[in-house]
Amino acid sequence: MLDWNDGHNTDTHTLSGTHSAIPSPTPAVHPAVVMNAAARNTGLEHIDMGERRILVDDKKIINCRADLNQLVPFKYKWAWEKYLAACNNHWMPQEINMTADIATWQDPNGLTDDERTIIKRALGFFSTADSLVANNLVLAVYRHITNPECRQYLLRQAFEEALHTHAYQYCIESLGMDEAEVFNMYHEVPSVHDKAAWCLPYTKSLSDPHFHTGTPENDRRLLRDLIAFYAIFEGTFFYVGFTQLLAFGHRNKMVGVAREFKYIMRDESMHMNFGIDVINQIKIENPHLWTQELQEEILNMMDEATNLEIRYAHDTMPRGVLGLNAAQFTGYLQFIANRRCAQLGLRQLYPGAQNPFTWMSESIDLSEEANFFEERVVEYKTGGALNWD
Repeated sequence: MLDWNDGHNTDTHTLSGTHSAIPSPTPAVHPAVVMNAAARNTGLEHIDMGERRILVDDKKIINCRADLNQLVPFKYKWAWEKYLAACNNHWMPQEINMTADIATWQDPNGLTDDERTIIKRALGFFSTADSLVANNLVLAVYRHITNPECRQYLLRQAFEEALHTHAYQYCIESLGMDEAEVFNMYHEVPSVHDKAAWCLPYTKSLSDPHFHTGTPENDRRLLRDLIAFYAIFEGTFFYVGFTQLLAFGHRNKMVGVAREFKYIMRDESMHMNFGIDVINQIKIENPHLWTQELQEEILNMMDEATNLEIRYAHDTMPRGVLGLNAAQFTGYLQFIANRRCAQLGLRQLYPGAQNPFTWMSESIDLSEEANFFEERVVEYKTGGALNWD
């Protein structure tokens, strides 16, 4: 059974140190960036004859000088295994039948106004969120991760973010929603806007063309921004929506939408845990980066984000619905924040916080999905032959 709170197990490491505080997310040119740009490879270096073969010990997560175009030998086998697991979980949105959902949505008495609001808000937030994550991967993170097996997973993750956006569009189109209203929601609904706006500076920080790793200050900035996206944006901001949408399926309502979100949640759980593994590996290889000041900054970010997600829960659920209420989400999100802190080797922000939604772990027992994915493997093997005539 997949653990809803953690997904796949992630190693945690507690490290400490002292150093100056990290700069704000606003892009700024470090005085040594030009010199330090040469401190790591990008994969676009000149191809010379006679270069020696690389060794495992040549590889590093960041600031690596080894050839990034050589996938093997593997140093971080966990990254390759996560890539293979993601490929094995391949699915497509249109494979999920939406007939029952369409009938329920079109029936004036099929759902309450509060239930409809939850679904529209979730699709509005997630349709933007996965685009923001994809932009972060493609425009920012990829160029700073200097390990080919980790980059291999990042490429798969970027595809899955596109797949998720496809899934939201499929749901919106199937249900006959106003596409402009849903996709533009992050410009119109404050609780959706505020979460999207919170993460954007961290993408701008890493996508700054003048930013390069290679100094303690910039490496710390990369570490912070990775935590912002993997542990906070994907690891916290998605949890109200996931719980709400899976609650529909738990009550046998909007089962097609709920199943789409089950598969999306499965992918996102793997994304988050891959990112936390990368973060912890950077800490292991560069313990001087994990200063007390950085740890306090991360805790402040986590607290701020948790309160934004609590605000989103209250906005989407002003009254109790589906056996859920906004007050329950306060404790749940504090519980989630504590789990993320533990995975990062940080102290708990909210001692004593409990999980009020224990049914979530049970609801995503993936035994039923196993048949779905097994069937897809058979179809891909038998139905994918090409006719060249």
